[in-house]
Amino acid sequence: MRIRPLTTIEECRQVTALEREIWGFTDAEDVMPPHVLVVSIQRGGILLGAFDDNERMTGFVFSMPAVKGGRVTQWSHMLGVTADARESGLGARLKQAQRAAALEMGVDLVEWTFDPMQAINAYFNFAKLGVVAEEYEENMYGESSSPLHTGTPTDRLVAEWHITLPHVERRLAAWGHPVVRDGSVAGAALVNPSTPDGRWPAPGTADITRDDRRVLVEIPVGFGDMQLADPKRATAWRIQTREIFQTYFSRGYRAVDFFLSRNAGRGHYLLARTP
Repeated sequence: MRIRPLTTIEECRQVTALEREIWGFTDAEDVMPPHVLVVSIQRGGILLGAFDDNERMTGFVFSMPAVKGGRVTQWSHMLGVTADARESGLGARLKQAQRAAALEMGVDLVEWTFDPMQAINAYFNFAKLGVVAEEYEENMYGESSSPLHTGTPTDRLVAEWHITLPHVERRLAAWGHPVVRDGSVAGAALVNPSTPDGRWPAPGTADITRDDRRVLVEIPVGFGDMQLADPKRATAWRIQTREIFQTYFSRGYRAVDFFLSRNAGRGHYLLARTP
């Protein structure tokens, strides 16, 4: 795969077509219009495409200029990879290329949103890229025509990718190798142990009163399938974890890591109190 900047309106139309293919959008208002993409990249946006040997676009990443607290940043609005390229590591390469482009601009913070209930994405963001999160947005995008957004409110965590910090550089340098973590993390208290109950676990009683230095928050693996097959249970998980994140964030905690146990069908966020 070759990754390069996209600069023409024709290439932006290819991105729009990929949006429909990847997310299954059927409503025109859910996709980023090509003319908006081309204007954005002319004024500081980053739009990179990945191409195979036949010059077919198989993925892209798009971020737009942003300002946070008077600080110039990049807001990464979309990262998409076609189904046949998802196991190739292309998503990681696109994020690396986006980071390099942001560094060339003198930007050291890239932010984006992701569904906190999507365990695979959480693992990618925290364990592989080294993001942190301390903002939780309720139903940020409302309803859309994508089947990936069906069943529960579109709650999102805001990922903060501080691309020049040593922690991030260590995670990127360790790509493909087991992540080495502080052994004391294993002793963190789990605030919402689940209950086995058929195909997916049921959310257990949540403890939002703990004052430990670190706590763990459990989510199930396969939430997208749960939203389609058992929306009632998916909504219960959404509402419970929403309360946990909002409560602990309001008390000075932030999400700093994610542990994935595919065989056990669950993952765990590590929340740490900010000094």
